[in-house]
Amino acid sequence: MGFERDRLPDAVSYFENQGLALKGPGKWKTTRCNFHDGSDSMRVNTASGAWVCMNCGAKGGDVLAYEMQSTGTEFVQAAQELGAWVDDGRPPATTKPTSLPPRAALEALAFETLIVALEAGRMLQGHTPDTKRVTLAAGRIQALAGEYQA
Repeated sequence: MGFERDRLPDAVSYFENQGLALKGPGKWKTTRCNFHDGSDSMRVNTASGAWVCMNCGAKGGDVLAYEMQSTGTEFVQAAQELGAWVDDGRPPATTKPTSLPPRAALEALAFETLIVALEAGRMLQGHTPDTKRVTLAAGRIQALAGEYQA
């Protein structure tokens, strides 16, 4: 099974099917943002499908990224729903399940890394670090990294 980018729907059709009215001249059109219910704050590139909200910062590189973020689905499921996942006759790869989907794991890693960085900054200012919290963050980082190692 595999992803075939050329099978993704064209950007204009996809976004209009999502109920978004694309307005304006040029290849970057304006529409409302469904991620924060803002009016006319999202820009959509009609050639590539890239999109960005100028208000809330939600963004992605194509219609697949929009589908994943708007529905909360992971890559393969979103590609299947958009018709861009093709059965090539090979059995699907079996992988060990993880405790978090990849996007959530990255968000958790970012948060725990921020905690460690903040405590390092406090140490530089002469404050006593919260060693319990740093140890907890380091343990979570290590556990998540272990789940995603090949």
